[in-house]
Amino acid sequence: MNTPPPSDTSRRTARGTAVAAATAVCLLLAGCSGDGEADGSDKDAAGRPGGARMKVVLVTHGAPGDAYWDLVQKGAEVAAAKDGIDLTYANDADPAGQAKLVRQAIRDKVDGIAVTLAKPEAMKGPIAEARAAGIPVVGLNSGIDAWRTEGVLEYFGQDDSVAGRAVGEKLNDLKAKHTLCVIHERGNVGLEARCAGVKKTFGGQTQMLYADGTDMDAVTESVSASLRRDPSIDEVVTLGAQYALAAVKSVKQTRSKAHVATFDLNKDLVAAVRKGDVQFAVDQQPYLQGYLAVDALWLYRTNGNVSGGGVAPVLTGPAFVTKKNVAAVAKYAANGTR
Repeated sequence: MNTPPPSDTSRRTARGTAVAAATAVCLLLAGCSGDGEADGSDKDAAGRPGGARMKVVLVTHGAPGDAYWDLVQKGAEVAAAKDGIDLTYANDADPAGQAKLVRQAIRDKVDGIAVTLAKPEAMKGPIAEARAAGIPVVGLNSGIDAWRTEGVLEYFGQDDSVAGRAVGEKLNDLKAKHTLCVIHERGNVGLEARCAGVKKTFGGQTQMLYADGTDMDAVTESVSASLRRDPSIDEVVTLGAQYALAAVKSVKQTRSKAHVATFDLNKDLVAAVRKGDVQFAVDQQPYLQGYLAVDALWLYRTNGNVSGGGVAPVLTGPAFVTKKNVAAVAKYAANGTR
């Protein structure tokens, strides 16, 4: 039995079906357009080719081995994992070195940069270069008084001046009379603001001590020497958890009656608060700072969001941790996130 040849209508229908199927496959697999040219549909919300991951660099002034910056990095890594970001963490305590790291990120054509502003003047040039290259920059942790003038898009951190004033008021409540405020990095705007804030509201005497924060034994000895010279010091305020623990050693070595309080905390500091070796800690939530900074860059690149509207910082502290509430913080500290 012979099959009759297909009609013109059926041939046109078959050709149309085949073309439609081929076009669908092309669009699904290659993202091509009807005229054979890319129409941009193969790019994601951040403007990258389909499948490419957003690249972000977090550059801090943290010293190697500092547990505080481990918390910042951990928060940033969690946000990066959630958002599908390739995150690079880089740090240099020297402001010139930190500036070089930012410029390297610009040369690498990253999608976003998060940076601390402990020495704002050193970051001014690199931030301007990033903006000229179309790379958004957010600030975190330090430089709350400089981020807007530096041209930073958003800022996440604690107002150190406000935190310092709050500590001064708390010391008044504790009936302290003579405070030694230990600054472990000269010229760091955040640290200087903390002690200046304490001095502004504390009703007693505030004495500044500059110590070499890169040498913990030197910090212990510097505090011990001050306590020996002036037994009237009844409160030592440090600006980092590890320095508080060094001050505890100083108090014990000199048999001083001074109490120790601090800014920032970590797992060991939480234990010291529970034990009573440290009166209280001011938590600026470094894990949260790292998380928010990285997540903010993802939100900006994918949806144009700017936290604080670009005019107000997003505050992560201060929050006081004392013997009364330290148990609620301890479980998070044990996880390495507080």
